[in-house]
Amino acid sequence: MNEENIWGKFTFMDAISQSQRKLSHDIKLRTLKVINVLLMTAVFAAVWYFFLQSRIASPFYNKGNWLVIFIYLLLYAILGRTYDAFLVSYNRISDMVYSQCLAALIANFLLYIVTWLLEKHLPNVLLFLMIFGAQILIAVLWSTLAHRWYFKTFPPKRTFIVWDMRKGMTDLIHEYGMNQKFNVVGNCRASECIDHLDCLDGMEAVFLTGVHSHDRNVIIKYCVEHHIASFIIPRIGDVMMSGAKRMHMFHLPILRLERYRPTPEYLFFKRLFDIVFALIGLVITSPVILVVSILIKKYDGGPVFYRQCRLTKDGKEFDVLKFRSMRVDAEKDGVARLSTGDADPRITPIGRSIRKVRIDELPQFINILKGDMSFVGPRPERPEIAKQYEEDLPEFRLRLQAKCGLTGYAQVFGKYNTTPYDKLQLDLMYIANPSLVQDLRIIFATIKILFMKESTEGVAEGQTTAEAGKPEIEESVGQESERKTV
Repeated sequence: MNEENIWGKFTFMDAISQSQRKLSHDIKLRTLKVINVLLMTAVFAAVWYFFLQSRIASPFYNKGNWLVIFIYLLLYAILGRTYDAFLVSYNRISDMVYSQCLAALIANFLLYIVTWLLEKHLPNVLLFLMIFGAQILIAVLWSTLAHRWYFKTFPPKRTFIVWDMRKGMTDLIHEYGMNQKFNVVGNCRASECIDHLDCLDGMEAVFLTGVHSHDRNVIIKYCVEHHIASFIIPRIGDVMMSGAKRMHMFHLPILRLERYRPTPEYLFFKRLFDIVFALIGLVITSPVILVVSILIKKYDGGPVFYRQCRLTKDGKEFDVLKFRSMRVDAEKDGVARLSTGDADPRITPIGRSIRKVRIDELPQFINILKGDMSFVGPRPERPEIAKQYEEDLPEFRLRLQAKCGLTGYAQVFGKYNTTPYDKLQLDLMYIANPSLVQDLRIIFATIKILFMKESTEGVAEGQTTAEAGKPEIEESVGQESERKTV
């Protein structure tokens, strides 16, 4: 294959035309998002000016009022971005409404605290409920109109799927309602695509799923040159490479990759954060902990808490602490198994309720104080289940590079029954780029999934692990062999 076959069909004028269309597309979308932020902030600003600022003992001058309003705008914009509240092109209307309302609710709560401190007594909560009510209407109206406008203005992208290790991307596009965004017009193996790159001509999007690095590099170069958006489902090595440090040596660009080794400063502040907020969490949730303890004890007289051996950093074992949500004899046969969800007969009625909003995890604040866990990190697996996963996927132990957490990347962006292969990749994404900013983003994103039923979806009945639900793999994921390149 020569360079002319790859680059020769795309003219300079084509590139200019597509760049201009892309720029116009981005400007329209950004304008739409700015309108949303301004509308949400305008509701707060109106109530602040007419009802709140006059009640403060030392009234602000005009600049002070603008500062409070700007703080609200900034909070809502950051939270909205954290919850993907403005992704018109990828989210359903209901997802955008939920995310915007959650961002507005948290911003309102924080400004309620600020107002309380300024007034030196509790503000009228009805005013903030009025703000939130108006914002719900704005969220519904904006999301509906923005969604309709976007898909009327921008038709579905002509999409091609290139696969190697795993298939089923077309089914996922249908399952998640992305047909309005991606119109799949064809698919083929990576080897076939390499031989006939012109099959991508006229496409606007290409999905590459489990494609080997050599083939993937050829395809994405072609896509970039022809202004085709590429969506790549990575392999384990790709995710690990995302954490490589860029450096220069011997007058050459070099990527340095090593085992998880965060800076001492990061570890210090992470531990400090864990201790402070675990204590605060225990104090704030103590009434909930007391009520749940009484209900569990009253239901069947069994123990309130449940201890279970789990794995943390470097394979160290510890006992995780949870509220007991299952019958006392849930594993009387001695077999370690994941829950099948709401239909699991082992779960008690009280357990089913506390699982829905993760209340069963509250005792893990004690594990965090002891240092067994952190707030953010890969979720700890049971040794028996981890051993089963490692039989087919030896790389699964790479999750143990970092201390386990109460929440993590795989919990926010995956599900309870996410396959071991995909769970590993999500956790490695977190391990590859440790930072306090990322930890905070995951903590705030966790709030979003608390009331999302699909995030707690169990494994299929009869399964003991999530392994049986893994995507279709063309070759062993535990032995990822890269093709030799010449």
